[in-house]
Amino acid sequence: MKLPRDVDADSLCKALGRLGYSIVRQSGSHIRLRCPIPEHAITVPNHRPIRVGTLAAILQELAAAHHMDRQQLLEKIFG
Repeated sequence: MKLPRDVDADSLCKALGRLGYSIVRQSGSHIRLRCPIPEHAITVPNHRPIRVGTLAAILQELAAAHHMDRQQLLEKIFG
């Protein structure tokens, strides 16, 4: 699956909900999400759309935290 180009913060937060992430707080233009298993937190910029490089970095961090490759992660959250 190719990296989506038109993802905004709301749709990314909703997609991350499938992995167990929930919004903890928002400070300015950044949203903080936390997942209980595995214990992991990530910050997502509240932008429309999220830049491709930023999205790639977020997905890389998520894939490492959940011990899967980026392709598996993309299929799981956007599939």
